[in-house]
Amino acid sequence: MEVSPFYAKQFNCLNCQEKFASTKIRSRFVRVTSHESDFKPVYSNLDINPLFYNVSVCPHCGFSFTDEFSPYFAPGTKETIASNITAQWNHRSYSSTRTIDEAIETYKLAYLSALYKKEKPLFIAGITLRIAWLYRDLHSDREEKRFLSIARNAYIDSYSAGDYSGTQMSESRVLYLIGELSWKIGDREEAIRNFSRVLEQQRTSHEPKIIQMAKERWQEIREDMK
Repeated sequence: MEVSPFYAKQFNCLNCQEKFASTKIRSRFVRVTSHESDFKPVYSNLDINPLFYNVSVCPHCGFSFTDEFSPYFAPGTKETIASNITAQWNHRSYSSTRTIDEAIETYKLAYLSALYKKEKPLFIAGITLRIAWLYRDLHSDREEKRFLSIARNAYIDSYSAGDYSGTQMSESRVLYLIGELSWKIGDREEAIRNFSRVLEQQRTSHEPKIIQMAKERWQEIREDMK
């Protein structure tokens, strides 16, 4: 029997604790051929895109989350979620296979959920960067830049707060992303500032690839300024 790339995974909603199923992709079917300059993965099969299924949407209360969300809810946040998300929720299900538009909807729900739950800026940056990636696939430049800008600002907040500490995101990578996203949205000064910060770490950094990417972009900026 042929195994489908898709399977249903059971979840307990972080917010209301109700059980629901959400579609995921079996890892053995995922092939990444390359990464773009802001780490967007390029998949060999466009129909098998795990980005589409990163967000789990509770059909009962509308709260939407990824594996990175903290299980902790600060005092008052559940009430805020109830009035701003659940009270307006139309009990839509995203449990089957998703189109790119549906994937964007799920990330926007996760973005709202993260804001009301007061998740760390690093997580909000990751969610909004993925929205920008999906808009890039749709060739929607305006929406892509809008969410790149939101993500860039969240990464700046993350760097200021140091909330990336203890995660898979290093300081060099956060600074590189601030620089790269700034360059993409046309904020040359912020791009230069942060690429310079990355290059200052080249003797102590354990991420030579990030240093090399920053060097290449810095050279490109210098050529562009001539």
